[in-house]
Amino acid sequence: SIIASQKLTFYQMIENQFHFEKLYHEYKTLVFNVALNYSQNIEDAEEITQDVFVKVYNSLENFNQNSSYKTWIYRITINQCLDYIKQKNSQKRFFIFGKKSQNEAEYLNITTFEHPGVLIENQEEAAILFAVINTLTENQKTAFLLSKLDGLSNPEIAEIMQVSISSVESLVFRAKVSLQDKLSEKFNHYRKKK
Repeated sequence: SIIASQKLTFYQMIENQFHFEKLYHEYKTLVFNVALNYSQNIEDAEEITQDVFVKVYNSLENFNQNSSYKTWIYRITINQCLDYIKQKNSQKRFFIFGKKSQNEAEYLNITTFEHPGVLIENQEEAAILFAVINTLTENQKTAFLLSKLDGLSNPEIAEIMQVSISSVESLVFRAKVSLQDKLSEKFNHYRKKK
């Protein structure tokens, strides 16, 4: 009957809401930290976190039990971070080549470095480090951040990125080599300025 069907739908909605709230409380810090590692800006990380949980809520019914919630949420978070950065970079290019925005500060503030995990006296060095991390390919950056900042194992990273463990090892290795080369150049230049 229609009434029984509506009751079932109502109970499913309540169950989904409860389930979502549980996921939110369990993973909000993880999502925020990943977003912060990608964006290096608190406001951007908060916006990405909000967008991630909107996607989680909207996709909850379609969750595939083949992976854990943690892996699924990591994937959504990383994709959202990459999309957000691409969108922000295209806005930056539009500002340079297109019309000036009414809110110029919005565009000028894009490259500010703001990471609460970094002491103020280390902000300049950390900004250089993250600027170099941001030059890595998307896959190298993702593997490196998940490995070195989130402390995940190679099998966990492989599941999140949907690649083989040997691919993760290769990506992290190439990221480290690239970072060493680029950082030695940057810090030599930085030390000469001081």
